[in-house]
Amino acid sequence: MSSSNNNLSNFSSPLPDGKLLKVGIVCAEWNNTITSKLFDGALALLQKANISLDNIEIINVPGTFELPLAAQKLAQNPKIEGVICLGCVIEGETPHFDYICQATAQGIMDLGLKFNKPIIFGVLTTNTLQQAEDRAGGKHGNKGEEAAFTLLKMLAK
Repeated sequence: MSSSNNNLSNFSSPLPDGKLLKVGIVCAEWNNTITSKLFDGALALLQKANISLDNIEIINVPGTFELPLAAQKLAQNPKIEGVICLGCVIEGETPHFDYICQATAQGIMDLGLKFNKPIIFGVLTTNTLQQAEDRAGGKHGNKGEEAAFTLLKMLAK
């Protein structure tokens, strides 16, 4: 489904209450002007869902490729019920983009299956910086906020 004309941060179902949840966020520092907005969106939505800062474990990693390893550290903790992975990869002139995106997506999916916990893929994979900005609080909403909402929906009982 294309989101080229949609703001996906307009949620059609109610925000689940996360008061009793303990979750993690892993955020890449590469493309920080984008990932910091994704992080802010995710954190704000989790707090809006009544998750206190004390119940949110945060790990920053150098880049998107490092997200799965840090998410695994969090997922191994039996108290952590789910993890949000936030990053941004913007296509360049080499196939590096393809390798990073594929490895990261596969690693995040594998972790969810391995630990039977939601490990949410909140990684922007865009062609341009403008597309990333549009999805990090711009005209297409905030993918970090959407990732947090997805985590809450997956954890709702």
